[in-house]
Amino acid sequence: MAQTAQETSGTDDGRRELTGLHSRLLEALGTAICGGGLEPGTVLFIEDLAEEHAVSRSVVREVLRVLASMGLVESRRRVGTIIQHPRGWNVYDPLVIRWRLAGAGRIGQLRTITELRSAVEPAAAALAAERAQPREASELVALAAQMWEAGQSGEMDLFLALDIDFHRRVLAASRNEMFEHLHQPIAEVLTGRHAYGLMPHHPHVDALQFHVDVAQAIQRHDSDTARERMVRIMDRTMAETKSIWQEQASDVRGTAAAPGGTAAE
Repeated sequence: MAQTAQETSGTDDGRRELTGLHSRLLEALGTAICGGGLEPGTVLFIEDLAEEHAVSRSVVREVLRVLASMGLVESRRRVGTIIQHPRGWNVYDPLVIRWRLAGAGRIGQLRTITELRSAVEPAAAALAAERAQPREASELVALAAQMWEAGQSGEMDLFLALDIDFHRRVLAASRNEMFEHLHQPIAEVLTGRHAYGLMPHHPHVDALQFHVDVAQAIQRHDSDTARERMVRIMDRTMAETKSIWQEQASDVRGTAAAPGGTAAE
């Protein structure tokens, strides 16, 4: 049977830009694997998946190839497709990060990404202070000012977009392609904090000021200050995430303890 336009589209880079049926199946399987619904060692069969999700076997094969490229599954002849242990996953893949954030272990994913950011972004900020072009630095200063305005006015969707752009630009200005390629994982974790309520409704004034300080230090070619202020951003991010997560965990415990499953007064 010929595939429909809905069933296949994309590029030839081995990681197709999937839409329609592919996209829905990829999301379902990826979320189940990364969320623990499908445990390591589980064997998947193409025919079963095609029937369960009402898609063609060619759609299933394409999706399994994408999951294999992320290290989530491995196909073995005469056995089937086997769910792999998390230690073999490509944990830098933006989709893997997104799916892990969607599961019960999201705080662990936030912690590990924030620890990575704490190691990389201060160094990137210091390099940006040495290597950024004048226009890049000026644009960063302007962007930090826009973040301040959006944060103070509570425009959190706009603030998120500006925050993602700010950190992307700092990584790019470092002129280190290894750092620069971390912008997608960082964008996913910033988006995840926003989506799952793991950031304040209004950014703290200190966090806003630290972004301004980083931008201005880069503009002044002050590597030490750029590094130190970025460290403060990372420290505050970790503290905010821990605080909000602990509040949410406390609410859940209170709900479970109350008669009938309602929160205790």
